[in-house]
Amino acid sequence: MEQPDLRLAALRRFGTAISVLTLVGHGFLGFEQAPAHVAMALATAYTLELATEWLLARLQNRPARYRGGWRKFIDFMLPGHITGLACAMLLYTNERFWVLAFAVAVAVGSKSLLRVPVGRATLHVLNPSNTGITTTLLLFPWVGIAPPYQFTENIYGIADWLLPLVFVIVGSFLNIRFTRRIVLILGWLGGFALQALARQALFGTPFEAPLAPFTGVAFLLFTFYMVSDPATTPQRPLQQAVFGAAVALVYGALVMLHIVFAMFYALTLVCAARGLLMYLASLKVQVAVPAKAAMLAQRQEPL
Repeated sequence: MEQPDLRLAALRRFGTAISVLTLVGHGFLGFEQAPAHVAMALATAYTLELATEWLLARLQNRPARYRGGWRKFIDFMLPGHITGLACAMLLYTNERFWVLAFAVAVAVGSKSLLRVPVGRATLHVLNPSNTGITTTLLLFPWVGIAPPYQFTENIYGIADWLLPLVFVIVGSFLNIRFTRRIVLILGWLGGFALQALARQALFGTPFEAPLAPFTGVAFLLFTFYMVSDPATTPQRPLQQAVFGAAVALVYGALVMLHIVFAMFYALTLVCAARGLLMYLASLKVQVAVPAKAAMLAQRQEPL
């Protein structure tokens, strides 16, 4: 029996979830960005995804992955769709559309440009949406993250509890059933609590203060839909736990250095460090294989 493609199943569900959140957010919750930002982000993502794939298919003399019917086309566009909506949802660029287009372009481009060899293939190692966001925040200081209150601006009463509960339930289901990254999330949450303890011990910060982000919907989105990206995180449980804890501890260090938007920077730094280690490991393999072949050849030479 053919095994289901969990990555594709996860992409379809993440794409559906972020699309629903975008529609509900702009129509009811109180998202601050103009709907035109969403259109700009999606147009940029779709155009670059198609153009990049067309060019790579030509250079590699293979069929483009978006060919083969409408289902394949939609599945191919899902990563760009998610990236575009994530950038449009999390960045606040005021009326400057081109800055949002820049963020999406960096996000999409990073998947093709920043890759490391793994076996006979190459993998992108930076979380695309997070890379576009952090690059934009670094280059344009007047750009900020969308205000966290926008996710609950127009709800009150029991809805203040139900909406976060929906994020937790849906996010947990997706990461347990499809991405298989629940251990990473637990490592991230445990590391987040650990950095709060460290800040209390080192600086006398009340323990509750560093844990305050726990109470926000934006933190839940980052936890269940950003840091757990299956394409740019480890597969093995122990490595997942280390990765998640590392992001949390780097976040704590950046906060202690009074660096804003520390969650996004921390994820980028840890992804980059993991990518560097993977690249160095691939270099060792490239050096070791010819050396081993030479040794075998010497042993087989007649005396």
